[in-house]
Amino acid sequence: MPGEVICRFTDVQKAFGSNVVYDGLNLEIRRGETLTIIGGSGQGKSVCLKMLIGLLKADGGSITAFGQEVTGMTETQLIDVRSRVAMLFQGGALFDSMTVAENIKYPLVEHAWGTPAEMDDRVTEVLELVDMPGVEQRKPSELSGGMKKRVALARTIAMQPEVILYDEPTTGLDPITIRRINGLILRLQERLGVTSVVVTHDMDTVFTVTDRLALVYKKHIAFTGTPDEAKNCDMRYLREFVKGGMGTLDEDLD
Repeated sequence: MPGEVICRFTDVQKAFGSNVVYDGLNLEIRRGETLTIIGGSGQGKSVCLKMLIGLLKADGGSITAFGQEVTGMTETQLIDVRSRVAMLFQGGALFDSMTVAENIKYPLVEHAWGTPAEMDDRVTEVLELVDMPGVEQRKPSELSGGMKKRVALARTIAMQPEVILYDEPTTGLDPITIRRINGLILRLQERLGVTSVVVTHDMDTVFTVTDRLALVYKKHIAFTGTPDEAKNCDMRYLREFVKGGMGTLDEDLD
């Protein structure tokens, strides 16, 4: 069962110029759970993840990770947070000029994780965890979209993070690959004991992997609860979103 709160957003404000993304974001992430963040396009779901690891700075409020205040941290201070909270970016963000092994080793080298031999062993280990053994010397250009996503996931878990942030992990993938990625999210949570936060539009993903979901609506979190609670919620926008899935809904629904 999910445990104590390990990351918390309290009254967080964020705007880009005149575009207010969050006006009072409150959200808790509990150890061991898979929390899914849903909401319409352009509502700031990925912004939430990036603020947690300091890639974007909040304009106000408090963001804590493992009891540490993140909002005022320098890049040096953020290194520890980013070793414990890792992000799988939507496009995978693999380096085209590097082999698969070099891509996975990149964060290990940056953090002086171990000896070259230990890094090689770690590459082998994480590739096996994502069902991609034996591809160490291939380049990203030789891989399919789903394979790239799994290699990027292998790189994400290489540093043994406690929390994995997934930014639209199944976007652009076929249904078979989507099911495979969803299975990996569940398996990594079970085998590695990680906490997962998943931003997605895909309702199959939501109802496959989620312990709790959070709905971003009108610049804040308008609902948190289990998938069953979401299905039975009186909030019209949430009901329509759960049925429609892609967030192309009338923003005036309530």
